Amino acid sequence: ASHMAPLHSATNAHEQVVPHVTDTIQTWIRDIAEKPTNGVPATPDVCVIELGGTIGDMESMPFVEALRQMQMVLGPQRFFHIHVSLVPIMSGELKTKPTQHSVRDVRAAGLHPSAIACRCKEYVHEAARSKIAQFCQVPTSAVISVHDVANMYFVPGNLLRGGLLQVMQRQLQLHDVQCDLTSWNAIAQALEDTTKLTTSVRICIVGKYTGLQDSYLSVIRALQHAAIAQKQRLEIVWVEAEKLERREEADPAAYDNAWESVRSCHGILVPGGFGDRGFEGKILVSKYARENRVPYLGICLGMHAAVVDAARHAAGLEGANSEEFDKSAAHHVLVYMPEISRTHMGGTMRLGLHTTRIVEDGSLAERLYGSREIHERHRHRYEVNTQYKEQLERAGLRFVGCDSTHKRMEIVELAQEAHPFFFAVQYHPEFLSRPNRPSAPFLGLMRAACGEDVAPSL
Repeated sequence: ASHMAPLHSATNAHEQVVPHVTDTIQTWIRDIAEKPTNGVPATPDVCVIELGGTIGDMESMPFVEALRQMQMVLGPQRFFHIHVSLVPIMSGELKTKPTQHSVRDVRAAGLHPSAIACRCKEYVHEAARSKIAQFCQVPTSAVISVHDVANMYFVPGNLLRGGLLQVMQRQLQLHDVQCDLTSWNAIAQALEDTTKLTTSVRICIVGKYTGLQDSYLSVIRALQHAAIAQKQRLEIVWVEAEKLERREEADPAAYDNAWESVRSCHGILVPGGFGDRGFEGKILVSKYARENRVPYLGICLGMHAAVVDAARHAAGLEGANSEEFDKSAAHHVLVYMPEISRTHMGGTMRLGLHTTRIVEDGSLAERLYGSREIHERHRHRYEVNTQYKEQLERAGLRFVGCDSTHKRMEIVELAQEAHPFFFAVQYHPEFLSRPNRPSAPFLGLMRAACGEDVAPSL
């Protein structure tokens, strides 16, 4: 965080984009590159940095300049730049001119591509790759076709067959690098096989950003990972939370259709979000899942909805709400975290990887994770008000996970004899889900939705 401080003060008279911000970016990259990862104590051999956006965008130029300087200082044996460019198809012909122009602009900014990844609907044949190589000053072997595939998990295999690893090995002098994609390809094929199934598992996602589904991309991917593990075809049903709240005279069908969609699904997921719009709908869908024994997974705000639901409809705390949405509520069962500033704007959330301790033997959480101590990523400002913990537990909720201080509630569930799967967490488990290692809560939801045993006995 200290390395990034100049970025927050770049408007100060003593701070300039060059060299202060660009030097800070380089320092941050070097720091990240030297940090051990994946539990291996050694320094990584390669650090991958993604520079998003389009070349020429004003907001990305400090980062482009920082990387230009790094490329010059490190030299080609320690800096490998892959430029991604679109190769469109017009009238059945692959057009290379857009790639030529984009590489020209990248070079004008001072970055020299080591390889060019050509995004295209179809395979970029050798003639087109040779033409790109000729006009962009890279070897033909370093022009890689990144064409559309059945699912994105087939992409690494295509990159390997296209020769990208060999090009990187030569330039970076990486010796004895072996790449076995057998297990990865099995995951890709498993996902492809699920698309051929005639039946599917329907998971309802209730949120406020359903019109822009990319907002929930990590959640979608985590559900896919769980579906692959269960060899199930996933069908996501999107429901806008606001439409669950009341039956408007102007459009009664919207309310009816929304609830019909919820009732048609095998499981319900309420992801994180901000703002009060649709929160009452999320509370109602939690109530529906709890009372009708429908598998439910709540994430961050989805956990808050579950807590408010239980407070109002099970514990009898009339008017219970989150302090975030109703400052004058009779019962604030969710409150602003005491260590967070109420006046400073920006950078005030509890972020990053934190330890969660599972405190109840044989709980669903312990069975899902197979451990009493877990590490998940967080992103929130509000938390369960522990003053209501005993009342909520008497109403049936079980707070089985907390932080290292035992003062912050992290996991809540219903007893399995009362519900097959009602599980909500303060953190964001979707961020650490992987195709070959699906997130435990998502896997539990998928198993419950399939009518299977949620988690093995310890």
